Amino acid sequence: MGKTAFIFPGQGSQHAGMGRELAQAFPAAHAVFDEADRALGFSLSSLCFNGPEETLQLTASTQPAILAVSVAAYRLLSERGINPDFVAGHSLGEYSALVAAGALSLSDAVRLVRRRGELMQEAVPLGTGAMAAVLGIDASRVSEACAAAARDQICAPANFNSQTQIVIAGHKEAVERAVEECKTRGAKRVIMLKVSAPFHSALMLPVQEKMAELLEATTFNDLSFPIINNVDAEFVTAGAQARGALIRQISAPVRWAESVMYMLDQGVDTFVEVGPGKVLTGLVKAIARESGKDVGLRIADCGLRIADLEGSSY
Repeated sequence: MGKTAFIFPGQGSQHAGMGRELAQAFPAAHAVFDEADRALGFSLSSLCFNGPEETLQLTASTQPAILAVSVAAYRLLSERGINPDFVAGHSLGEYSALVAAGALSLSDAVRLVRRRGELMQEAVPLGTGAMAAVLGIDASRVSEACAAAARDQICAPANFNSQTQIVIAGHKEAVERAVEECKTRGAKRVIMLKVSAPFHSALMLPVQEKMAELLEATTFNDLSFPIINNVDAEFVTAGAQARGALIRQISAPVRWAESVMYMLDQGVDTFVEVGPGKVLTGLVKAIARESGKDVGLRIADCGLRIADLEGSSY
């Protein structure tokens, strides 16, 4: 029998209104937002449900908001006896996955990602860093392009999202040079991303040092089910290992394509995206197609997927 993985989205999936219908319809979801509001000392729920959009888009707001919505959706699945064999999360989503697996409390997680977002916003002066998505060439050519473009600056792959969708990050000038290098190497398209900082690059090392102190002071339990982490693309079940991976994740690339392929090799044939949006669903489709694998895809998100939650059979 095939296995199921719950996958949790990262930054970029947020939108005003997310989670409102779940909270209105289900007490378990409402309780998640109440707990997050208490932990943070302000109404995160109102920001999720009503915006304003410009505030929700700030990294320090986005990260706890996506986490709360994702955990609310997860709690509804779990309440109905729908549980995964494995979990994984894209960047920020790894925190949501660890809450689902029982490694982190919701209150600790929302406080951690709130601070993570603040530190990321503060780490690099606006306009100093940049990120770009490269489509249509493989990791080796993207890495070559970054190396050629770096010179005395930082530029490297930050997200290996699929075999042919790779995000690069670093100093703005170096990333712009790498964009041109990627084009000469056959990239079909390169898109400069609207982000506040060059995430998952060496420019995030100051954030990593500060977050390490917070994470070391936080209780991590062993996991109820395995997580495949971003930084190693390997299964982890021990709380201490999960904490260490979160620390290293801040300045290291997200190895999402490898993570999905590893889960496929472990017999996962159903992926459920738990949280706002469908970004990871699209990436899993691309990875599975490029790997010649057949998978089932379901969404348990913050919109009107209530009937799916109530009627699902896994």
